[in-house]
Amino acid sequence: MSALKPKFFNVAGPCDPTKHYTLPAFPRLPDVQNLIKDELYFVLHAPRQSGKTTSIRAAVKRINEEGSYYALYCSLEELRECTDRDETINRVVGQLEIALALSKVDALKKAANDGFLEDLKAKAYFRESPLRLWLTFLCNWLKKDLVIFFDEADSLTEQPLLSFLSQLRNGYMNRDENPFPRSIALIGLVNIRDYKVKIRPESETLGSGSPFNIITKALTLANFTPEEIKDLYSQHTAGTGQVFLDEAVQRAYYWSEGQPWLVNALAREVVEEILRKDYGPTITAGLIDTAAENLIKRRDVHIDSLLEKLKEPRVARVMNTVISGTTLKASVYEDDRNYCLDLGLVAKDAKDNLRPANALYQEMIFRDLTDKVQSLLDKNVERIAWNNGEIVFVSDILKHFQDFWRENASSFPLRINDLQIEAFKDKIADLENKDLITEILTLVSRKYDEAVYTIILLAFLQRVVNGGALVHRQFAEGRGAVDLRISFKKQKYLIELKIKGHLSQEKSLDQLAQYMDSAGAKEGWLVIFDKAKNKSLAKKITWETIKRQELTIHIVGC
Repeated sequence: MSALKPKFFNVAGPCDPTKHYTLPAFPRLPDVQNLIKDELYFVLHAPRQSGKTTSIRAAVKRINEEGSYYALYCSLEELRECTDRDETINRVVGQLEIALALSKVDALKKAANDGFLEDLKAKAYFRESPLRLWLTFLCNWLKKDLVIFFDEADSLTEQPLLSFLSQLRNGYMNRDENPFPRSIALIGLVNIRDYKVKIRPESETLGSGSPFNIITKALTLANFTPEEIKDLYSQHTAGTGQVFLDEAVQRAYYWSEGQPWLVNALAREVVEEILRKDYGPTITAGLIDTAAENLIKRRDVHIDSLLEKLKEPRVARVMNTVISGTTLKASVYEDDRNYCLDLGLVAKDAKDNLRPANALYQEMIFRDLTDKVQSLLDKNVERIAWNNGEIVFVSDILKHFQDFWRENASSFPLRINDLQIEAFKDKIADLENKDLITEILTLVSRKYDEAVYTIILLAFLQRVVNGGALVHRQFAEGRGAVDLRISFKKQKYLIELKIKGHLSQEKSLDQLAQYMDSAGAKEGWLVIFDKAKNKSLAKKITWETIKRQELTIHIVGC
């Protein structure tokens, strides 16, 4: 074991290889060197906490060491709240001057102190296009071509962003006559090439396309593979002697799917918090599971910021379809879909449908949406006899749910428009279960009108078993149904949930039969919610048991 102070798993800010366990950062950007060689402009976009800043700082260091070009890193994060166009552009120039002054490259540092840029800013024409002119004069002064990495470029919004992009485009188009950076990279959460300005500030409708149509490629960062996670964790073993079992590595990949922050956070939680830097115990899959549970409950900044996004209408529109298994095909939906992909909340499955990006995000999303509904359910729900110590009484639980639905569904605001919300609040003010109805109203008004059926059933199941069993869920847009599973005493009880009309009953039965076959289950339940307004609850609430070869399937109408 090394006598040196061990490094640690970093979950705050860029990684420093001298202090943190980290994978080589520059190889994560395999196309950058060729793009710079070919004098091209490009975008690097990836979700927060995925290693963008670490990677581009490594790229800047490598380029300056190789010596063919100058490379400059400039963060625009401080301009996030700036909305005035002219002020923003002047502050971009200010950030570039700071970046020059702080550069470790002598020529760039000298440019910051030479004075020629100050003389330029005194010229009357400088106000017309300050960013373009500043970059032109700088590139004319330098003896080698300049490459700039603008980090947090999507901190700029609306007119300031359009002015920023337009001045870069103007300089790019006239490079044959006036010097300008050889290559510029815009780094951020979203793909700025696809940026579209709103027609009106208050409008959600996106209008004209970006003027920054000069970029050749939009890069992103891949998640870590299981092998890379093993390599990262083995650095800890080399430094401390503490072993991560292969099962722990695989479990970390299960929870994170290689999302860099999660990979580090899971390991840090085990080493720093659970084991308190006791390097003796071997790290098992069980410890990784405990770490995942702790992260979900504690809601660290990274997780909390993602959960806050669930309140945004454009995110809710997408997550509504993902949770309910439905699909939207409206043109605006593609913008929303891409936005959620850029956030890292979702990923594409083999059929190009969206699903939660990883198991940990799936768990935190559902807990965030169901916990309050679950806490507001009547205490009598907890008193339902749901097992005998050996098996779960799934049919009994679902019959109790049908009773709950019969008593309450007529008062739930499952379909309501914005104009009706305040009137509905007044209507329910004196009802006994007004807090529960209000929470459902909040979900529906936030655009979770399809997902609310899944949320209510899941909240009910979780309240009934009350931690005595595990309720799993598997969902993705376009499936037309949601897979649920109750695990108890090594037994698996499978439930398929669908909203009538999104998928035929026969196809739903086929899906459930396949689900049962893959899990080796002989009994399953298909819960169908009927949203028809012209049908009474008495006709919607039904129970039918059918046989499909050796399978027993209960069709539960709600």
